[in-house]
Amino acid sequence: VQLQASGGGLVQAGGSLSVSCAASGLTFSTYNMGWFRQAPGKEREFVAAIRRSGLGSAYADSVKGRFTISRNNAKNVVGLQMNSLGVEDTAVYYCAATKSIQWTTMGQYNYWGQGTQVTVSS
Repeated sequence: VQLQASGGGLVQAGGSLSVSCAASGLTFSTYNMGWFRQAPGKEREFVAAIRRSGLGSAYADSVKGRFTISRNNAKNVVGLQMNSLGVEDTAVYYCAATKSIQWTTMGQYNYWGQGTQVTVSS
């Protein structure tokens, strides 16, 4: 199984950025997909998740209303659109896959991507 995240980069505060994750080696449409992030010196935290069907999603309070998770089961891709970015959003963003309904819990995820760096400058 491979989860290849891409699209990170440097953006100014208030700007937008989109990251995506291409999955292979698994039956993508049978997995709930999530995004997590880890800032320097901090623990990895939940950001967003989307149901296998694409009908239903969940967000951390810190990103609700600013971030949107989406997926394309035909292309085996999950994306995260990030708007109104702040310096506090600076982190390595990881995509992950789970069959668990406890999709906000990091320990429930079976597969992880390598992460993509998002840096927000003030």
